[in-house]
Order: sequence, then structure tokens, then C-alpha cells
Amino acid sequence: MPGPRLSRSRLVAASAVVAATAAVVAVTTTAGAFGPNEQAQRAVKGGKAKNVILLIGDGMGDSEITLARDYTVGAAGRLNMDKFPLTGAYTTYAVHADGTPDYVTDSAASGTGWATGVKTVNGRISKTPGSNKAVPTILELAQKDGYATGSVTTAELTDATPAVLAAHAADRSCQGPADMAKCPTDTIAKGGPGSIAEQSVDHKVDVLLGGGKQRFDQKVTDGRYKGLTVTEQARKLGYQVVTDDRSLKAVKGDKPVLGLFAPGNVPTEWTGKAAAVGGTDPQRCVTSNPNRPAGTPNLADQTTKAIQLLEAKQKRKHSQKGFFLQVEGASIDKQDHAADPCGQIGETAAFDRAVKVARAYAAKHPDTLVVTTADHGHSSQIVPLEAQPPGLSSTLITDEGQQLKVNYSTNPPGQSQEHTGTQVRIAAQGPQAYRVLGVTDQTELFTTLREALRLR
Repeated sequence: MPGPRLSRSRLVAASAVVAATAAVVAVTTTAGAFGPNEQAQRAVKGGKAKNVILLIGDGMGDSEITLARDYTVGAAGRLNMDKFPLTGAYTTYAVHADGTPDYVTDSAASGTGWATGVKTVNGRISKTPGSNKAVPTILELAQKDGYATGSVTTAELTDATPAVLAAHAADRSCQGPADMAKCPTDTIAKGGPGSIAEQSVDHKVDVLLGGGKQRFDQKVTDGRYKGLTVTEQARKLGYQVVTDDRSLKAVKGDKPVLGLFAPGNVPTEWTGKAAAVGGTDPQRCVTSNPNRPAGTPNLADQTTKAIQLLEAKQKRKHSQKGFFLQVEGASIDKQDHAADPCGQIGETAAFDRAVKVARAYAAKHPDTLVVTTADHGHSSQIVPLEAQPPGLSSTLITDEGQQLKVNYSTNPPGQSQEHTGTQVRIAAQGPQAYRVLGVTDQTELFTTLREALRLR
């Protein structure tokens, strides 16, 4: 089936990309056998995707990417996420209930944008801004059409970004059966679908990997599974439940998999001194975290296993359809809120390794669309060493042996640092990747994913 016709503006942009990359000598890359020229040409062609891998760096604006690049691979180096053949930017604003713009989004509203193609109010999960009605998500549409589905995160599985795929809630706080105060009409007692945890397993998403065990340990208060924990509900629905790296590696793809690797958010990979008023002494980040339990699987390994499980399911079914997988590096955002540059850089580096896994898979399966982006910008800024920020700052010693100063000043010291309303990067390869070129809106990512999989 021929791909959709490119608009004139996108065609011009796509042609410019191909022209630019034509001057580059094609080489074998770590992502596979296609050099930049071939990757760009394939990405511009459009066509149908068998698989989609969507990678979300939560809070990963351009400053966060640049900080991780400078620290880990050097100012002239390139991260895995820098190597996509096609790159654009998209706007991230939310809306008020009346549809007017709310210029700074949270993760719930932003995730709803790409999950449903509809903008909503901050705090809402895949529901309309005014009428609070559920809107079908890209995961639900993929399931309906026979695709295997998965969601991987370093946050709680009930946190906003994974929630927007497999749940509909008036407020993002309604994560478990005991957390429903802000969602009275969503409760099972009122005829609603229940908490985000209940909905996620009830959807029978094939692979759910992340943190949030505390939400799934809560007891269901009404309905068919009343008196059981959500984890017990999941087992009743056929889920295999795994809790560490060893059990994850051993699990087979004959049944859906629920991985719960932490009570709350999965602990970060790196540690260091948080930013402080007046700055910190120059520091090197500690690339291990004593508070991260042994046996906690990293994001790259979870991504690898998720792909294997989703592939295995479709092969058993002898299905011609592939899979839809979302992977979130959640604590880039959470460490940005905490003004913790080392925690933030470590999580960006961990996310970048998951990007490498996805691109390596796509190199062997060119009918896979891979997209990497963020839900919103955040507060970290790289500033001159002589700058004297009024808020929190920290000086790092990079792998190049140079000093780098990071500033956090979107809120007074002692308060959580805030998101920003900036546009953010989106990059892609594979069928329909040309759609990310130029400046688009977050809701257009939904259309890109839907068109790639030819979902109704």
C-alpha cells in the first residue's frame, strides 16, 4: 500500500534532509547496517509500520539532553538519541477547561496529547478538558486491531505517563483503589472503571514493567475483585508477576507480564550532591546508588525483555501484526524537580541506553517506527562558571575534565523546581518518521503513531 502524500511543507523539509545527508558517506553504525543517507531516505518514504517503539524522556528538554551529553560523551560527542535521521520540535501546552491555552503542561495533560490526539487540562488522564469524557488511546486502538502492547517506566506504573495509555481518570492522583478522592465518578461503586492500577491490569496490556508496587498492593473496594489486592486481581486476569531482574529474565511470553520493581518510583542509577544556594564545590557524580536494591533491572534491559515478550506473543498467535511499546525514562523529570544534577544525568544516560536498544532492534526490523521525545521542558540550565544564580546551582567536573555549572531557579530554594513551557525535541526513524519534521504539536504525534500502524 503506498504511503500518504506528504504536504508541500513537509516534502520540502524531507527533501532538504535527504539532500543534506546525501553528502554524508554511508557507514555501518552501532545502530545497524544503514548509514545516515539510507536511514533518512527510508524515513522519508512513509509506508506502514509493523511495530512502534515510543521513547519518552520525562522532562527531557534540550537543556537536559545537552547536560547529559556534555557530562557523559563530551561537548562534541553524540548520544544515541542524537543519531536519529530526522529531527523536529513540538509544542507541549495544555488547555484550560474552556479550551484556551495553558502554556505550561504537566505530564498527565502532555501524555494525553500524544496518547489520544486531544489536549486536556493539567492533571487529567486521557479525558476531555471540559466534559471529562474518556477518549480512546493509541494503546487501546492498537489492542483492538490485534497488536501486542507494552509499557515500561522507571516511575510507578500508575504515574501519569504510563497511565495515559491504559487508563482514563479525572485526576492523575487516583492511582490505586485507596487514592480515589479526586475521582468520585471514576470509582467502580459509581459505575466507573476504577483506579489507574485497576484499569491498567483490566486492559490486559501484555507487558507492564516499572515501579509502584504500593499501588498494586492496595485492596479493591468494589466490584468483581472486591477484597483482593490489585496484584491478586492481575493474577486472576492471567498475569505473571515478577519483582526483580532474575524473575524478569526467566519469565516467558505465554501470558501477560506485570513487573513491579519498587514500592514507588524505581531508585535512580546515579547519586551526587544536590544543587545548593551559592553553588556546590566541583563534584564528580557517583555512578552507583546505595539505595538502589541489587536485582533492580535497568531500563535498557527492561526494554530488551519487553520487545522479546511482545514479539513472542505475536509469533505464538501467528499474527502478521507487530507491537506498540512505550518506554519512559521518568526520573529525569523527578531529579530535575529535586535540583539533583547527578541523579538527572544518570537517568538521562539510562534512558539513552534504552534508545540504543530500540534503534538496534529497528536496524534489524526496518518496518519499526522509533520515536524519541519528551513530554515537556524542565528547569536545569547550563550557565557560565562566573554566573551567580539567585537560586540553586551546582558545579560538575565532566568526563572531559572540565567544569560545568548547572542552575535551577524556577522556584525558591526549598520548593520543587518547575516544568517550563518550551517546545521540545522529537526525533524518529522508520515508516512515517518524516511527520516529525519542522515544528508540530504534541497531538500530532498521536496521528503519526496511528498512521504508521494504520489504525482506525
